[in-house]
This record gives sequence, structure tokens and C-alpha cells, in this order.
Amino acid sequence: MSEPVKQEGAQALDEGIEAGISGLTTEQIASVINEVIDNETGARLKTYVDTCVHCGLCSEACHFYLSHEKDPHYSPVGKVKQTLWEMLRKKGRVGPAFIKNAAIIAHTECNLCKRCAQYCPFGIDIAYLMLVVRRIIHKLGVTPLYIQDTAHSHSVTMNQMWVKGDEWPDTLQWQEEEAQTEIPTLRIPLDKEGADIMYSVIAPEPKFQAQLIYQMAVIMDVAGVNWTMPATLGWDNSDMAMYTGDNEIMGRLKRTHYETAQRLRVKRIVMGECGHAFRSVYDMGNRWLGWKMPPIPMVHAIDFYHELLSQGRIKIKQKYPEPVTLHDPCNVVRGGGLGEKLREVAHAMCETVVEMHPNREHNYCCSAGGGVINCGPPFKMTRVNGNRVKAEQLFAAKTRGAKTLITPCHNCHSGLHDIVEHFGIGLEIKFISDILYEIIEKPEAT
Repeated sequence: MSEPVKQEGAQALDEGIEAGISGLTTEQIASVINEVIDNETGARLKTYVDTCVHCGLCSEACHFYLSHEKDPHYSPVGKVKQTLWEMLRKKGRVGPAFIKNAAIIAHTECNLCKRCAQYCPFGIDIAYLMLVVRRIIHKLGVTPLYIQDTAHSHSVTMNQMWVKGDEWPDTLQWQEEEAQTEIPTLRIPLDKEGADIMYSVIAPEPKFQAQLIYQMAVIMDVAGVNWTMPATLGWDNSDMAMYTGDNEIMGRLKRTHYETAQRLRVKRIVMGECGHAFRSVYDMGNRWLGWKMPPIPMVHAIDFYHELLSQGRIKIKQKYPEPVTLHDPCNVVRGGGLGEKLREVAHAMCETVVEMHPNREHNYCCSAGGGVINCGPPFKMTRVNGNRVKAEQLFAAKTRGAKTLITPCHNCHSGLHDIVEHFGIGLEIKFISDILYEIIEKPEAT
């Protein structure tokens, strides 16, 4: 692997942060901090703060800490001490320079992966503490520019990529026509009421990766699924507002998504290969809306593929021959418990599966799916250099024969691409659907 060129986040210039702090006063900052602490937190925050003994056992879990020669500033407890604890200690009386540093730490040096919570002897959820910091940063208007632009897109278009209303159905029609050259009878049903499944995706698919919609349409058709996709708002299940601390937009997104499914009277939602969107439903968006459980069942693509394969609804023509290794996305494996199903799907599809170590819920984060990658170019190398430990893990899997890296998550896919490219690891990165589409039995084209 090549040696990284160190570039610290504090040295990166971000227009959103710089513009945000330019008009702040100490009084404004204290007012917002105390309003969030007093009105939006409670026993959970107090318990964590009172319980933590600053033992540092969380440190060895953090990829930023391990990748920076165990610099204590990058440890999970160190990041909280530099941000939230100082806000509490000073009762919010901190200045603009402090808020700038807190914004950089919370948004670009912690990916909210929750690996550290597994190693804390008290089970303290440091990701929650850093989300409180992001909420404060949001209410102060100091969110990094690129991820704030994504939240604005959610607010205006109800998707994260500024996809306009007519562009969405046009893309589906285009992919349907492409797929019909392979299966002439294939349809992508739009707004079909009473279908068994509403399939939802994240906005990068119609914007940049429309072939994934094509592939899923083929898989659905071959499996004989009664399915639909919405033609109107609510088709995008992504949720970067969740990671900017804009809980109000997060709530609107989740409500719109489920109201769309209810309007179509579908039995359940199947979502594409995305991790953060899954987290926004099982852990955050639903809680903010006050839902104990979502109004309509929703499953991740891993669950859905596992179901199709185990029930024999799709058959493997020939297993994928290249040795593969598996990246366990934090939000669907550590958070969603799908590690074993991911492996059962991989073994059903592939001749050889080379495990990374550690794996499953102990796998290292990709440093992308918690919003860090969405902070954009100013912090790209902060993210990549902050995950040398992941590069070493990938390189070790390659030396044991892996040639393809499977990652069932969009942000993981992008984050791992940057790591693989920067460190010269040479693994080909694929979604599950890339391989499944390639190897399943399909009807002969006419």
C-alpha cells in the first residue's frame, strides 16, 4: 500500500462552517447549546455523562484513533471531551472558534459507527453524544457545506440528489425499456395499488447508478414478485438530514416515505442496498416521529435476497467464480443484525468467500455511511487517511486470495472505493445485486 499524505480536517476550509461561525456571538452559542441540552435531551444524556469514567477502553474500537497512531485526540472519549463535555462544563459559554472545531470533529472525525459502544464497559453510545453535538451545530448554522446542500435537497425535492419530479419516472421508463431488450415482457410497475412490495431506492441510483434499478427489475421479474415503485414523492429512502442534526427534515422524509407506501396499500417495503436509510427507520426517524414500530413492515435488500434464494424463487445458474470478501456495513450488520444472512447469501452466490478479520459486528467502519463522506472534497483525505486500518484489513483479505469486495451499501461502496484507490489495494467492488443479476437463471431473450 502507498503511504498516505496527512491532511487534517482542522486545516480544511469549508464554506459552510466558515460562513456559519462568522456572525456568531458567545451569547447566541450559549442560548442554542442550553436550549438543546435542556429541551431535547434527558436521562439518556445525563446517564452517559455521569457514568463515563474516561477509561479509554473505547479507543481501540475507533478506526480514526487506530489510523492516527493512537493519538488520544481521535479516541471516542477524546472527541466527546473536546466537544460536548466542554459545552456542559462551561454551560454553553464557548466561542466561535470552539464551535468550528466541534463541527469538524463531530462531522468529519466520527462516523457514528457505534463500534466503540461495543467495547465500553458501561455500553455508552458515543454516537448518540456526537449526534447531540451535530444537532447543536445544525441549530447554530455551522454544518459543513456539502452535507448541508444535501439536506436542502431533501427539503426542496424530498430526495438527496435534486432529482426533479419528471426525471424520476423518466428514469424508470428508460430502465424498463433497457430491460425489455433482455426480457420483453418485463415491466417496472408504477403506482400499482395493492402490490405485495413497494421497492424503494436512494437518489444516487436514478442520478448515477440507474443500472441498479435495471438489475433489481430483472430480479423481481425472474422471481415473479408482485411489486411496484412510486411515481411521486416518497420513492427516496435516503436521509442525510438525520446526520446533519436536522431532525425536522428527517421526520418529514420518513413520514412521506411511509405515507406513500400506505397510499399504495402495499404489504411491505423492500429497500435497496443502503445502510444509513435502514438506520433512519429502525433507530432514528421512527423514534423522532414517536413510532414504536413503522406502520408498514420494511426489510433491507439482504433480507429480501435471502428470502428469494432460500425459497427457491430465483435459481443460481453458475456461482460467481472470483473469490470475494465481505464488508459488513455498520448500519445493517452491527445495527441491524444481518451479518449471518449476508454470509448465507454470499455463499449461495459465490464459489469462495474470504472473510475479513475482524468481521460481522466487529468489522471496521468504511468511514462513509455516517455522513462523513457527504461532507465532500474538503475532508476527503481526512476520511481516507483516518481509515488506514480498514485499508490494512482489505489488503490482508486480498493477500489471502480475495479479488472482489462485496458491500451491500451505497455509502460504503463509495467510501471503500476511495480507500481501495488511494492505497492501491486493487479489489473490484460490487453490490450484491451486481453479482446476483449476473448469475441467476433468466428466460431466454427473444
